[in-house]
Amino acid sequence: QVQLVESGGGLVQAGGSLRLSCTASGRAFSGYAMGWFRQRPGKGRKFVAAISRSGDSDYYADSVSDRFTISRDNEKNTVYLQMGSLNPEDTAVYYCAAGEDVVVVTTRGGDYWGQGTQVNVSS
Repeated sequence: QVQLVESGGGLVQAGGSLRLSCTASGRAFSGYAMGWFRQRPGKGRKFVAAISRSGDSDYYADSVSDRFTISRDNEKNTVYLQMGSLNPEDTAVYYCAAGEDVVVVTTRGGDYWGQGTQVNVSS
């Protein structure tokens, strides 16, 4: 089992940047591929980014690929999402996910989820 807690959300102006963090406890963090998803009101949860166990491979949704960067620090049991050039379309609850395989996380989601952190981008 693994428990995930997101942090770093808040209010930011359009064009600004924000870094989200997700800290894991329980099983060894390095044993999981990690991902970020987001959900806007009235819409389904959508894939944002994912990273492999070692950090050697990462994947992004087309809508964020030129603006967001996912990274991880296995010694700190933490995965990050650095978000830049934010716009109001990025407003959502952002969720951290953990899974066995990075491709599966990218396409289907994770086996474990955090509680989410709210990101609001104002114009």
